[in-house]
Amino acid sequence: MNRRTAIGMLVAGLLGGCAGSPRHEPASAPPPVSQAEEACNADALADWAGRDYRAAMTTRARELGGADRVRVIRPGQGYTMDYRPDRLNLHLDEQGRIVRIDCG
Repeated sequence: MNRRTAIGMLVAGLLGGCAGSPRHEPASAPPPVSQAEEACNADALADWAGRDYRAAMTTRARELGGADRVRVIRPGQGYTMDYRPDRLNLHLDEQGRIVRIDCG
C-alpha cells in the first residue's frame, strides 16, 4: 500500500466515524414556574419600563422585586441561559432605557 492510499483510507475512516454522530440540539426553555414558586416579583417594577437605567437602581430593584440578585442585560451582550427564579433581569435598549423586566 502506498502512502497516498494509506492517507485516503485514514481520512475516509475518520469521516465515516463522524457520519453516525448524534446531533446536539439546543437546550429547551425551562418549564414555566408558578407564581407561588417564583422568588422574585418583576411586576413590582412594571412602572420602571421606559426609565433610564442607573447603577444605583440595582439595590432598589432587588428590594422591590424581592430578588436575591439583579442582572442587567444590554443589547448584544452575552449572558447565561440558566434559569434562576430568585434573579431579577433588567433588559435595556441601546440608549440604556429599561425595556423589559422579568425573573430568571
